Amino acid sequence: MAQSRVHDVDALPEEARIVHDFLEASMKPDPEKAATYMSEDVVITFTGGRVYHHASGPTEFNAMRYSWVKKDMVSFDVAQGAEGTVVYSTGTLYGEWPDGTPFEGNRYVDRFVVKGGKIVKMDVWNDSAERILIRRGITA
Repeated sequence: MAQSRVHDVDALPEEARIVHDFLEASMKPDPEKAATYMSEDVVITFTGGRVYHHASGPTEFNAMRYSWVKKDMVSFDVAQGAEGTVVYSTGTLYGEWPDGTPFEGNRYVDRFVVKGGKIVKMDVWNDSAERILIRRGITA
């Protein structure tokens, strides 16, 4: 299960709790439960610009990229935006590459828009591609 350094999840604003609980479900992985936190017309823009409209899209992609992956959720930042409440979740990924090699400390930033108690937009960035290039001996 995902880890969270956020000590008092109940003290988070409602929109951040929705995002936290979504991330917990998505990291199990339980895309059907994760989808209950999302609107029916959600737009998920994943790493590399891949667009999905259901929580199962990123789960299926992650199954190709990793043997398994979890999030160490470090912080949630909340602000009111034009589209709704914006929640940023930052932290690191840890897990195992398909060849069985473990990894940790892979930074991530997820940006969510929450409106009417549901996630309507999600944007995902992380260092996985950079780490894959380095593992293959390609450096900038």
